[in-house]
Amino acid sequence: MAQGQQTYGKERFSINLARLKKGGQNFEVVINSDNAIAFKQGKDIAIEDVITNEKIFADAKKGLLASEKLVQQLFNTTDVKEVAKIIIKDGEIQLTAEYKQKLREEKKKRIINFIHANGVDPKTGLPHPVTRIENAFEEAKIHIDEFKSEEKQIDEILKKLRVILPIKFEIDEIEIKIPASYAAKMYSVVKSFSKIIKDEWLNDGSWKCFVEMPAGLKQDFFDKLNSMTHGEIETKILKTK
Repeated sequence: MAQGQQTYGKERFSINLARLKKGGQNFEVVINSDNAIAFKQGKDIAIEDVITNEKIFADAKKGLLASEKLVQQLFNTTDVKEVAKIIIKDGEIQLTAEYKQKLREEKKKRIINFIHANGVDPKTGLPHPVTRIENAFEEAKIHIDEFKSEEKQIDEILKKLRVILPIKFEIDEIEIKIPASYAAKMYSVVKSFSKIIKDEWLNDGSWKCFVEMPAGLKQDFFDKLNSMTHGEIETKILKTK
């Protein structure tokens, strides 16, 4: 890979990148944004579907390729796919302002719909209209993190909203038992959806835990668990509060 210049059309100045600084040098790959974010979060996506071309850049917007000698020296390989994996996993996803705004708006819409579907006004027992929730978002100056899942943002968002808008959520307490063959990989999934109250590893290697979560997340949670364990899971709703 030689150091050199490559010409791009104007539209290429809005490219989305993954960038890693290593050994005082910048290394960049041009990415498919949705796939790169999913790949960075650990989802099983082929690197060919993440990068849009097989080049390692020093400055992608200028078309300046990284030195092959430096790539070999700092990554111990010149295999573009392997280097790209390291850049995406260890580096930062550089998204255009337009794409970031698109992600934030999509997440904001999903969060507002979730609150509308699952939260109620404690005085009336009725759901808040979507428009009322949207206005409360504006008044509370809610910031949506484009990289964080909705589940990981909802608690903090609700704290800020409740100052303006009274909202009550039903919370389910659930007992879960996951077989040994799936237990280790399921911990992060359970934790991302719920608050783990208590857990223990049983003699047969299975994992048993007690969790709390908003009742509205329950069905998506069960669907995810059943999908990942092929239905080999035991769940019991202990109480709703």
